[in-house]
Amino acid sequence: MQRQQMTMPAGGAASGVSGNLRTPLYHQIYLILRQKIVDGIYPFDDRLPGEQDLIELYGVSRITAKRALDELAAEGLVVRERGRGTRVRYRAPTVPLHSSVEGLLENLLAMGLETEVKLIEFDYVAASEPVATALECTQGELVQRALRVRMIEGQPFSHLTTYVPEDIGRQFDATDLSETALLALLERSGVEVSSATQTITATLADASAATHLEVDVGTALLMVSRVVRDPSGRPIEFITALYRPDRYQYRMVLSRVHGKDRNVWETSGDNSGGDPIEQGAKST
Repeated sequence: MQRQQMTMPAGGAASGVSGNLRTPLYHQIYLILRQKIVDGIYPFDDRLPGEQDLIELYGVSRITAKRALDELAAEGLVVRERGRGTRVRYRAPTVPLHSSVEGLLENLLAMGLETEVKLIEFDYVAASEPVATALECTQGELVQRALRVRMIEGQPFSHLTTYVPEDIGRQFDATDLSETALLALLERSGVEVSSATQTITATLADASAATHLEVDVGTALLMVSRVVRDPSGRPIEFITALYRPDRYQYRMVLSRVHGKDRNVWETSGDNSGGDPIEQGAKST
């Protein structure tokens, strides 16, 4: 008896792809497979589903399935060999770093001992409106600007742009910043670091970030913006940090608090815990 093969139509909920989206079907499949490779679901040298497997799984044409696999090969994530199929060639450089919310300032200093930094740019520039707002100075006022890329095991994971008031920045130079974490330099200069406020969001890599983080333009990145203050409340540093999500993760431990009128989630004190890698995942 001939077995009847059921092919799911592209765009069905079970297939995970949709012909109704603006993104082409081949690229949807490429993105799904790429994420599974980066997440380690398909580890190094593992065999990916072949063209026929993708046809049956996603209900697409052979041309679509082939193009999805070709896109992965073009990016160097896989190699396609006749008789051996498509095998993964991506090897994650390290387990993604973790950071927590509590113990923030201690984590920043600890990170400098576990990673290396490359100073890309260092100069004094006129403060733009966003920088002036963050540092609470006059627009056009001279501030120190530095661009650094931080790496672990020789692989980039963060793209850091920092601004410091001129009077503080003049107490160290480019050589110092290429060898020592910025917070350590501030404290060495007699500046007391007291508090920090930050926002976390997502952004897409522009040409500069893509080049330095070794990703494609338009790749999704984690963005952290932070203003650091001294005990008087004066802003002493403004930083925008871009992180590769495959090499950096932000962790929060939450506790369920039951109140009289409603129940809410609150951050737990356990956020400050972790092993040395977790403690050191946010140095600037």
